[in-house]
Amino acid sequence: MKDLISNSKPLSELPVAVKALFTGYLVVVGLGLLMSFAQILLTHGMADGKFGLSIDDIVYSYYGTRGNSRLEVKLNGTMKDKASTADRAQIIKWVRNDSPQSGWNAQVKDIVYRNCIKCHGMIPGLADFRTFEGIKKMASFDKGITINALTRVSHIHLFGIAFIFFFIALIFSFTEKINQTLKVLSIAMPFAFLVFDILSWWMTKFIPGIAILTIAAGFGYALSSAFMITTSLYQMWFLKK
Repeated sequence: MKDLISNSKPLSELPVAVKALFTGYLVVVGLGLLMSFAQILLTHGMADGKFGLSIDDIVYSYYGTRGNSRLEVKLNGTMKDKASTADRAQIIKWVRNDSPQSGWNAQVKDIVYRNCIKCHGMIPGLADFRTFEGIKKMASFDKGITINALTRVSHIHLFGIAFIFFFIALIFSFTEKINQTLKVLSIAMPFAFLVFDILSWWMTKFIPGIAILTIAAGFGYALSSAFMITTSLYQMWFLKK
């Protein structure tokens, strides 16, 4: 690796085939990052029932509401369009009455089977709403993401995103006419913000006021990645030798 970097040509002088390889990777990864941001808006960004990522969305996702059950939060948020207003109101009323089994059998079961079973009961990984015991877990007070789930998501993000950043930064390291300090900071920032982002999830799980740091970290590594990608593409194809 040391010899590769020390003997390498700047991006503007690379063979066209190598430029095509690097360009294809950067474009696809850039689109992937955009899709990930869209996915965040459509999942975490709807946690408070409103489109757009906010502090409340982060708090609801990681800390929870602690005053409402996860089922009620979902019915007023991402699952709002999955059932009629009357059906959602009936389920929420049952939840607020401490979700008794008698109410499940008499009032809620048919509504759930009509609106929810096509996913919650058929798709592995989703809560199974075909039984009272399955839906009761979601009807308890919302304490946000579980420690087990947070651990799983954290290690997936750390491994996967770091792998993506490595190759973006490797290509960017071949740029020229950039202040050395700026280049080093640009390469280091996405990794630093990634770690900062994951740590903020864990802190928000216990201290909701930390949520603003999650948004700051996300913007940080998004901007630094965008800078490296656009700079690398520009120097490959538009910078004169």
